[in-house]
Order: sequence, then structure tokens, then C-alpha cells
Amino acid sequence: MTVNRLAAAAAHFGRDLDFCLRRIAKIIADARAAGAGLLVLPDAALGGYLADLRHPDPEALPPALKPDDPLLASVAALAAEMVVCVGYCEADGDDRYNSAVCVTGDGVLGRHRKVHLPAGEVAAYRAGDRFAAFDTPAGRIGMLIDYDKTFPEAARSLALDGADIIACLSAWPTSLTNRAPRLAQDRQAWLFDLYDCARAAENQLVLVSANQTGAMGGMRFLGQSKVVGPAGNILARTWGRAGLAIAELDVAAQIAAARRVLHHLDERRPASYRDQP
Repeated sequence: MTVNRLAAAAAHFGRDLDFCLRRIAKIIADARAAGAGLLVLPDAALGGYLADLRHPDPEALPPALKPDDPLLASVAALAAEMVVCVGYCEADGDDRYNSAVCVTGDGVLGRHRKVHLPAGEVAAYRAGDRFAAFDTPAGRIGMLIDYDKTFPEAARSLALDGADIIACLSAWPTSLTNRAPRLAQDRQAWLFDLYDCARAAENQLVLVSANQTGAMGGMRFLGQSKVVGPAGNILARTWGRAGLAIAELDVAAQIAAARRVLHHLDERRPASYRDQP
């Protein structure tokens, strides 16, 4: 039996990169003290998210970092023996991507560029074009960035590529069009939890979902970071507060148990599904 401790962080991150790195260092230290082998940080943990999702100001976008930026190397050094997933704005020439990188002290294990761009993100970022899992000391992992998890095909692609754990990095706000008086009543809060649990249950794998807290511009972020088991059951969560959701589990054993009778990936009928253009 291999027992892993998986951690999902809920925290706020803004434009000050030095402050972001100090906050990341504190969160990594807290996760290490709790015995976590995998830590998933929110989307845009280095430099913050957009201040306005509908009409982003081109003069107020997050700082763009090259894939080999020293700040990412600093996060890898802080990770040391841990596996850490962190989100940032990636610069590729004149293009920007909402990106995530998975690192240990040995370097980069995997990268992901957000594929599905909502609303105003199209004006700020280019879209990625693939989903790929990769091997890590914590298991085979795939990454999604917030709106990606709205689409079942994204998580299914990672599951078919052998992912046992999906790391979801988010900067997911409350509803922009119909904000509720209480967070628990907010439509986006409900959807955020629904997608986390559904993606885990559909694919019978473990999902580690991190989200920002606090506010940026006119947006208020949900928090609600969590670890979800292969049955879609929430094993640990932060609710709307900043902090760490930490769950201890044997990932392989829980996945095997979930797939013992009904094995969703094996029981698919691709020939019966409508081909997508």
C-alpha cells in the first residue's frame, strides 16, 4: 500500500511577483509540514489573474514570464522533494498563455496551456491545443486550468492518457451576472463543486482542485479548494477560506476499488459516439 498526502491550496495572489513567491514559499512549507507529497496551487499564483474577465485592460494584464523564467526555477527549488503545480501567465514571443507548470527540485515534469478560454480571456491569451499526462513521484498527473474542467472531454483525454490524478488550477470567481448574497448560494460556487466531483467520478480518478480567494478588480474568487476521490466524494476541502485541503489516501487502491465492477474507461463505446469536427 502506497499512501499519499495530496494538498490543494486556496489563497489570493496579485501582481507583486516577490510577494507571490513569498506566499508560495509559505504554502509549500505548510504543505511539507503536513506531510504532503503533491501540492496544487491556484491558477495565476505568479502574478495574479485578470482584473476584469469581460473587458480586460491591455495595460493591466498579469506579468508574462518565459517558460525558463528564474521565478519558476525558484518555485522548483522550494518544491525540493515535493511535486508542486503552479499557474502563471506564459510569454511566448508576442503571445501570452494562461499556463501551468508541474515541478520538483529536479526541474519541470509537465506543462499545460489552458485550452478553453472564456469570455474576455480571448482578448488576453491565446489558447493551448492539447491535454497530456506525465509521470511524477506522486503518480501520473494531468493538469487542467479552470474553465478547462467545464468540458468533460478535457478530463477524459487525461484519463485516457493514463492520469491517476488530475490537478485543476483555478482562478474561479463568483457569478459575474447574478451574484448571490451568500457564497453558498452562488451559481458559480455550485458549478465549481459540481465539475470537480463529476470529472473525478466520470473518470474514476483523484482530482486535486486549487482556487484563488480574495478579490481582483471587480471579481471575487470562490476558494473551495478540495481533494476529490474516484467516486466523486470530497475527501477534504477549504470551503471559502484560504488554507490547505489535505487528504491522505492510497491513490492506486482507491482507483482500483472504484473500477472493480464498473470500469468507465474500458466500457466506453467510441463507435457509437458522434464524431466531433
